Amino acid sequence: MWLDVIDVRAFYASALGRLARRLVMRRLRDLWPDLRGCRVLGLGYATPYLISFREDAERALAAMPGGQGVARWPDDGPGLVCLSEESSLPFPDRSIDRLLLVHCLEGTPEPRHLLRECWRVLADGGRLMVVVANRRGLWARAEHSPFAHGRPYSEGQISRLLRDSLFAPLASAPALFMPPFWWRLFGAFAAGLDRFGASWFPTFAGVNIIEAEKQIYAVPWDAVPVRARRMSAAVRRIVAGDGFNPSSERTPPVR
Repeated sequence: MWLDVIDVRAFYASALGRLARRLVMRRLRDLWPDLRGCRVLGLGYATPYLISFREDAERALAAMPGGQGVARWPDDGPGLVCLSEESSLPFPDRSIDRLLLVHCLEGTPEPRHLLRECWRVLADGGRLMVVVANRRGLWARAEHSPFAHGRPYSEGQISRLLRDSLFAPLASAPALFMPPFWWRLFGAFAAGLDRFGASWFPTFAGVNIIEAEKQIYAVPWDAVPVRARRMSAAVRRIVAGDGFNPSSERTPPVR
């Protein structure tokens, strides 16, 4: 079940949403501290988190599912977001180095098809980061937040789903241990509560963050179906830029 993009945007514009973004972003930066030279794609409603990655990535793009709707991003320049079906992403094979899923996997009715498309567009050795609501956390029960809509996952469930979709889980980082309501004093001790919860009570995190690597040795390459994609000229320019060839050699990104 997809939550309308207007409601998600309103949440991140609120004081509670800004605090939640800051806490989740700290964990994302711990796992991806340096993205120089990387092409980063955000799926779902990942734009609040892509803002930080734009500073050092080669390019940062966003795709929002049709069931959710699309919102302009960024506000201060040419649009870098497109509307897309989650089972047919308008990007070339092996064209993305880092892929971030936020408010995405919980809403799609076909999570395996979505992850299959993620596998297709990721470069060999590319990394995937999934941010999903924790089934046992309080945030999965707070209907005023986007983390309470769709299907939540435990860490074990999302790890098994990733392995079944040809991804190798590498690291996990639980986040959002504060209660899902706003109180002015939360801003002062929310970061400390997150560190304490991650060390002692990871099972009760509000969200599970899992990093995984694309596996290319688990299935013969000639057995992987590759479908041709028709991309609009606008999307092609955003993804490719001038003179970009996804199959050409280039300096590998910093891991």
